[in-house]
Amino acid sequence: MQYPPSFSEGPPLTPTLYRDTGYSLTHLVEDIKHGNIALPDIQRPFVWSSAKTRDLFDSLYRGYPVGTLMFWETGADVGTRQVGGGDSERVAKMLIVDGQQRLTSLYAVLTGQAVLTKTFQEKRIRIAFRPSDESFEVTDAAIEKDPEFIPDITALWNNGYRPTVRGFLARLAEARDGDLTEADEDALEDRIDRVYDLQNFRFQVIELNAAADEGQVAEIFVRINSEGVKLNQADFILTLMSVHWEKGRRQLEQFCRDAVDPGVQGPSPKNPFIDPSPDQLLRAGIGLAFRRGRLQHVYNILRGKDLETGDVSEERRDEQFDELRHAQDEVLDLTNWHEFLKCLTHAGFRSRRMITSENAVVFTYILWLIGKRDFGLDHKRLRGVIARWFFMSHTTGRYTSSPESQIEADLGRVAALDPGDADAFCGELDRIVRANFTRDYWEISLPNRLDTSSARSPVLFAYWASLNLLDAEALFSDLRIRELLDPNVTAPRSIERHHLFPKAFLGKEGVSGARRVNAIANMAFLDWPENATISADDPVVYWPAMTEAMEPERVKRQAYWHALPVGWEQLDYMTFLERRRSLIAEVVRDGFERLWEERSHSSPSTTLADMITIGESQTQEFKSTARWNVRAGQADKKMEHVIVKTVCGFLNAEGGNLLVGVEDDGNVIGLDLDMQTLGSKANRDGYELFLRQVLDANLSVHTAATVRIHFEEAEGRDVCIVSVAASGKPVFAKPHQGGGSPTEFWVRTGNATKQLHGDDMIDYQRDHWG
Repeated sequence: MQYPPSFSEGPPLTPTLYRDTGYSLTHLVEDIKHGNIALPDIQRPFVWSSAKTRDLFDSLYRGYPVGTLMFWETGADVGTRQVGGGDSERVAKMLIVDGQQRLTSLYAVLTGQAVLTKTFQEKRIRIAFRPSDESFEVTDAAIEKDPEFIPDITALWNNGYRPTVRGFLARLAEARDGDLTEADEDALEDRIDRVYDLQNFRFQVIELNAAADEGQVAEIFVRINSEGVKLNQADFILTLMSVHWEKGRRQLEQFCRDAVDPGVQGPSPKNPFIDPSPDQLLRAGIGLAFRRGRLQHVYNILRGKDLETGDVSEERRDEQFDELRHAQDEVLDLTNWHEFLKCLTHAGFRSRRMITSENAVVFTYILWLIGKRDFGLDHKRLRGVIARWFFMSHTTGRYTSSPESQIEADLGRVAALDPGDADAFCGELDRIVRANFTRDYWEISLPNRLDTSSARSPVLFAYWASLNLLDAEALFSDLRIRELLDPNVTAPRSIERHHLFPKAFLGKEGVSGARRVNAIANMAFLDWPENATISADDPVVYWPAMTEAMEPERVKRQAYWHALPVGWEQLDYMTFLERRRSLIAEVVRDGFERLWEERSHSSPSTTLADMITIGESQTQEFKSTARWNVRAGQADKKMEHVIVKTVCGFLNAEGGNLLVGVEDDGNVIGLDLDMQTLGSKANRDGYELFLRQVLDANLSVHTAATVRIHFEEAEGRDVCIVSVAASGKPVFAKPHQGGGSPTEFWVRTGNATKQLHGDDMIDYQRDHWG
């Protein structure tokens, strides 16, 4: 029979990436034992509770569905060996993509193998079964003594089924004074037999073939995973290490285990700042080996794939793993690790209490390693430049938004330097530090960022770090702040952060609300006996009383450290907060200045040439024009909107600089194209007036206090520098079409400006402004 072409012909079907199959539990356990299926979770912290394992066995027993398993073929040839050897030198044929926790639970119970807790302690998962009511429980001391239970069902498979059943029935008969009939025994044994037969439970398995890439596997995983868990690139790379370089993965995990294991004696990764995870250390190794912050292509690089041709080569894979192996040796070297952590201490940070961004720690470690290995810097000089970098990156939140993009850009700048040129390395990092810590940052952005009550604010910890660097004392005390913050020192219980304007006093004055009462600018370190004395007193009352016996010079020093305005006790509360925020920012600046090697109080200034060299970043943007559309050859309101949204993004983030008259690649074209649209006002003053009018007409706040506009010359052409300070409250922009009130909320993330909506906007505002 002839069918019309529309029926007999059609597009070819998309090749199927998987096949459905089934495995018995016994088959799965044996394949895991023999290394045919990779189950690396046995050697990593087990995240399921014992109760979840109990529930899993209960579901199996009752015949309930327990989910599909998903495996992924490795594509390894028979006999393929791991890179560098390992505990099991053969490469596994299958990786477990979905179902690792279930299989870890089942494998551990059926074999009796211990798993690791989150604190890296080994423990057995012990599940008990009570045949009388067919219930499963997590074994405890009471169940151990209860003859109604088989206290550990592992015995059914490990100690022998018959001996285990006979022992249970004998104990039960004794406990019931022999009142156990043959019919009772048969019924109980039948139920125990059902538990024993769980080893034959058949799981539905989806096997993805080797042709599926990691992007497709991640998408399939997300679509079928009921818990909404997402796989990230680090998951894939760590899994790939389990297949091809198990020893390397175990080294990462052992380092992390030793960092938190209280039983480790002697040299260890323990430190006061961070409990490293394997994926964090993996990122450090990849950054050092391949100069990459984004992990998007690293998986394929380690597979030995040529990113241009798509060809996969075993030789290339071995070469890439060799690069990673050398880098990981540097990352896990305890001398390197602890020398780097000294940089954080050198920057005034004392403990994890002061760390809000572990990314800042890990990514700064990459730069430290590059400085040591590739630029030959000694520990002393490296300590100075890395301390400055960490202080800047942590305080400004450099690695908070789009962290992978930001570290990749930073690594790219370092990679462009001549290898071994230590001066160039230090100069580049310091140039970026200066570009972020501008005069506007110290005088406007930082005081605005201090307008919060958040107890986990990076700018608060920058203040604490500066107090450490300035060797400051607690208010009214001779105890140093650094002693209060040192995790190795037990500070007196009497020390705490105190409200300078006491809560009770503010309540009587009608000031309420946690954000205002607990504002950073209302808190200072104070010794408890003095705090008790102050109670709810008006500062006008307690300040003279507390300082009466103190030497005037000491009062002056403490007023400086604690950023107390002259006559602060007589100020109204809101004026006090505003003035103290500015003074705190000055103390932070003074503390940071101590980190420059020459110990001067005037760090080198940033030039326009420096800014152009640094390029676009979280805090810097280039725009060719602000009014003239180069492609259309005419003035265009769209160009003005681009300027408005960029400034809005800086205001809502950490501030930054917008350079107008500079193309994306750093080529300076000047302002002539824009100037020709201004007629008789085609000069610097007219251009500044034009920009100010555009911003004030399209933003929800006036910009006089937060935006500074000035001009500099580069290559004989004018460049307009719009210096934007962080805003103390959310700022909105009008849409491109204009009209109505400002409704768009823009934020600077990485080197892009992104609009946030709905819950994302609300969450950002809550986290950013407290």
